[in-house]
Amino acid sequence: MIAARIAELEQGADPARAAQMAAYHKVPRRYLGLSNPDIQARVAQWRADLDVAQRVELAQELWRSDIHEARIAAAKLLTQARLRPDGAAWDAIAGWVSGFDGWAIADCACIAGQKRLVADPARLDTVETWTRSPHMWTRRAALVITLPWTRQNHPKPDDLIRRDRILAWAAAYVPDRAWFIQKAVAWWLRDLSRHDPARTAAFLDRHGAAMKPFARREASKYL
Repeated sequence: MIAARIAELEQGADPARAAQMAAYHKVPRRYLGLSNPDIQARVAQWRADLDVAQRVELAQELWRSDIHEARIAAAKLLTQARLRPDGAAWDAIAGWVSGFDGWAIADCACIAGQKRLVADPARLDTVETWTRSPHMWTRRAALVITLPWTRQNHPKPDDLIRRDRILAWAAAYVPDRAWFIQKAVAWWLRDLSRHDPARTAAFLDRHGAAMKPFARREASKYL
């Protein structure tokens, strides 16, 4: 199955665009030069033909190919709010995290993971372990995958508890000077500020001086 799916992706290959993508992403893997709409169109066809178990199996094979567009397609295959049963999909996404090595693929996988976290917030216990990883991309993923908790206008009490829990992770990241970590903290706070400015302002009052200036500016952009 995987050879046929890769061949479908290869049909749209654009060598010139692939070279540009490789230079932009700076991660050594194969690039085909497909656009996101091109990938999404393929994924839509595959999703219609496969049950959940088959989608997870294909996603894992696409991920193992280590082709840029195939990994994007793997994440998109599992990006669905209602996915039952979803245990295998969550396990697949969580298993990919330690292999993240750039923002583009990581963000697509985290978008898929966001759906699974919202479906079962108990999975935050797993995500919390990522915050202590020596792998920078794993630490970053803990904030990107939890962005849904920044976007609720009328959160339930349990969601406010989860929001505060994740803010505590962000606070622990503040001394980390890695650009992508500072950016992730700023991203979480910036999105939160649209829906919960009081919590955002309180965080910045307490921790803002220790953040990098660009991150502090980004976090306070909508306050």
